[in-house]
Amino acid sequence: MLNFYCWILLSCNLLVYSATALQETNPHYKPLPSLREQAQIRDTWLNERISRIPSLLKKHGVDAWLMSQREHAEDTIWWSIKNATDYDAHRRTVLLFHTNGSALEGRPNPIKWVDNTGQVWPELLQTLINFNPRRIAINVDENIAFGGGLHVGEYDTISRALGPEWIQRMVNVPLLGIEYVTTKLESQLKYYRDMQHIVWLMMEEGFSHRTILPGVTTTEDLGWWFREKMLTLNVTTWNHPRVSVLTEESFPGWSGTEDIIHEGDLLHIDWGITAMGMNTDTQHMAYVLRDGEIDAPDSLKQGLKKANRMQDIHLDIMRAGMTGNEVLEKCLVQMKIEGIEGQIYSHPIGDWGHDAGAVIGFTNLPQHVPVLGELTILPNTYYSIELYAYHFVPERNEIIRFRIEENAYWDKETERWKFVKGRQENLWLVDQSRNAPLLKVQV
Repeated sequence: MLNFYCWILLSCNLLVYSATALQETNPHYKPLPSLREQAQIRDTWLNERISRIPSLLKKHGVDAWLMSQREHAEDTIWWSIKNATDYDAHRRTVLLFHTNGSALEGRPNPIKWVDNTGQVWPELLQTLINFNPRRIAINVDENIAFGGGLHVGEYDTISRALGPEWIQRMVNVPLLGIEYVTTKLESQLKYYRDMQHIVWLMMEEGFSHRTILPGVTTTEDLGWWFREKMLTLNVTTWNHPRVSVLTEESFPGWSGTEDIIHEGDLLHIDWGITAMGMNTDTQHMAYVLRDGEIDAPDSLKQGLKKANRMQDIHLDIMRAGMTGNEVLEKCLVQMKIEGIEGQIYSHPIGDWGHDAGAVIGFTNLPQHVPVLGELTILPNTYYSIELYAYHFVPERNEIIRFRIEENAYWDKETERWKFVKGRQENLWLVDQSRNAPLLKVQV
């Protein structure tokens, strides 16, 4: 009986020690503001962004910007012009942005109608007659989502309601929506950095002995751990975390692998979080240490270093005013000079995970991207620098794609893009030396 009580006492002490150890080693997350505070901050941003629309209209040579959408059939731009507490558009919501000319002096901008009776159309028609805009932008582009959000049914309804005279004045100006959506405010950067801080701490915790038990934990388990962890931090996501065991066959795609994680595995995650109307997109790699190892093999570290060099090339070449294809072509030339093989597929990020603007390569279009690659890269934007480097790993006799991705912001002083938090220059290490006793006590 004495031995039994001793065992209970020892177990309790171990549990206290384990809880204390976990508390001491768990990352310290800096919380974002409360949801109510976030809404106030986001609406302040919104007001500032919308106040710039009249100057954007003038820049792109239009006098007005007309949008019409119904609940559950919103224009793509809706999600960047709605209040923080709005979700779907109410009934039919019609918006008319204008240049604040004298004919509309004192009218709100945008002029907004919410209606399900058809009364909006005579009121809109009379407004246009009074205002007499020569060119009215509508979102009907065939190739660019941020310029093509007007549903066919809404266009047909507008055509019947306003008549051919006004339809002839309507023009397709996709760059208007692109520039509005992709331009970021200086005041957003602080909170975007806080979001990156959360992302890195989640990876530190996810790629650790606290989360992974080799031979038991699967890549699917780890992906769902990230999803559950997000809920505790009051953030969500725009894509499910894709966790993979990297092999020669691994290729960027829309899903992870379904593998049991073992010692010696090279892990990869592609994921992002959503908060405060902004999105992140990150790819990092981790190595599961074998028994007795204290670091990853040099060959793996060299593969990551090669991918880092590709990031350097990318940011050194990328400039506002260049097209995405121009940046891509120059990067590929420099990579060839340095003997680096790999692929670049970077994209804008911000309001959306894949945001408005020029792309720099696609996984299936490695050298030239029609339409989106021909767009001009704009300043005051965020970009996701996404790429991989091929690297031969002799221990595995495999050529592995070292896939990394970091988010970058426009720095006005240097007129260059810089990483919001930094970049991965060392593999995350899953150290099992402390794992067994903690899990044994829990069992």
